[in-house]
Amino acid sequence: MKRFSTAVIAIGFLAAVLVQQPSVTKAQDSTNVDSYRAQLQAQLSDLEKQISQQQAILDSAQKQEQSLARDISILNANIKQAQLAIQARTLVIQQLTSGIGDKQNKIFGLNSQYNSELESLAAIMREKNQLDTSSLVIMALSSEDVSEFFSDLATFDQINAHLQESFMQITDTRTQTEAEKADLEQQLEEETQLRQVQQLQQQQIQAQQAQKQKILADTKGQEKAYQAIIAQNQKSAAQIRTALFQLTGSAAIPFGTALEYANKASKETGIRPAFLLAIIREESNLGQNVGNGTWTVDMKAPRDTVPFQAITASLGLNPNTMPVSKKPWYGYGGAMGPAQFIPSTWALYAGYAAPEYQYNQAKDRIGKRTGNTPPNPWAPQDAFMAAAIYLTDNGADAQTTAAEFKAAMCYLAGCGNASNKSLQFYGQQVAEFATEYQCQIDIIAGNSGSKSCN
Repeated sequence: MKRFSTAVIAIGFLAAVLVQQPSVTKAQDSTNVDSYRAQLQAQLSDLEKQISQQQAILDSAQKQEQSLARDISILNANIKQAQLAIQARTLVIQQLTSGIGDKQNKIFGLNSQYNSELESLAAIMREKNQLDTSSLVIMALSSEDVSEFFSDLATFDQINAHLQESFMQITDTRTQTEAEKADLEQQLEEETQLRQVQQLQQQQIQAQQAQKQKILADTKGQEKAYQAIIAQNQKSAAQIRTALFQLTGSAAIPFGTALEYANKASKETGIRPAFLLAIIREESNLGQNVGNGTWTVDMKAPRDTVPFQAITASLGLNPNTMPVSKKPWYGYGGAMGPAQFIPSTWALYAGYAAPEYQYNQAKDRIGKRTGNTPPNPWAPQDAFMAAAIYLTDNGADAQTTAAEFKAAMCYLAGCGNASNKSLQFYGQQVAEFATEYQCQIDIIAGNSGSKSCN
């Protein structure tokens, strides 16, 4: 029985080592991670303060009379604010990435500890089973000391109980960590949205820098020349009517036609046409490969692939030839048409009830207003109406700055993220586009003195 007692003690020692895992190295790693996060947060707070300062400059400049100096100041503030926002968003992405890495390492460590504990417990159970199935009389008679036999048996049971308790603790911790991992997967989705907005904002900076250079080149820095350009532009309603309103992933639509769709959607839902135009413009330009993806590769299955097949089938379209947004390396694509609806969301508004996704005209909110049953997400008229319904469901029909901003944020990332500072660039840019379109609409209506054009 001396051999068996030694084995039990060795296993008990292993269990104690496994349970008491924390080390100086892990403590140091934790300290380093906390320090890194604190550093990122401090940088982020500083950037947010600078962004607020640029917003104050913008607010002040926009109250002034239109002039070359004012408009260049506005462009400079917009560019600087966008550059700062990109830096801030990069820090947020780093924070998310760091947190995800920490959780993955913790889960890996817990899995290793879990498996080691399981192997140790199995070894003890094999020994205990051997002891239980052996004749107690034979084991007792073979022992040099009967009291030693019973002592070993008691020690064995104590270690077994200890390992059982340790096993339960690790199981509980692993369950908790898996829940934390699920939460981080949601943060990964947020990171996807952040990166999409990052691309969009970089495009905005390039456009504003080009606009600034053009203004300076056309006017050679002279106020008189700039005022002449403004006066000429205010007389350009005919040019605005014939200008193309570009929509990636669909045929180019003349501005007049786009405005017609927006006006009809406004009558049906109460949305402001300029705001709807701004949303469509923003959505159609998301990503560099919008409209170049394929449903079998770029969509999330089965969430979007199943309704996508139902939508295309009901429209008599070949799913393999219909353009959808291409997925980036960090998330899913599959958005459809000018308004960039993903299939599962389109299904909710177009009368396709899960899980079968059979088209039901009675539940079709889009077709009821356009007369197209079933509606087509690639058809601009249906796309405009669908976006208008979604936006007014989230309060855009109030037509206030705050209501439209919130609706725009809901359109991007869901209403739960409407106050997320890292995503608010989207709402701000939509507001800028809406102001631009309102000016054009006012010019067409003969209201060239509108505040929206100042």
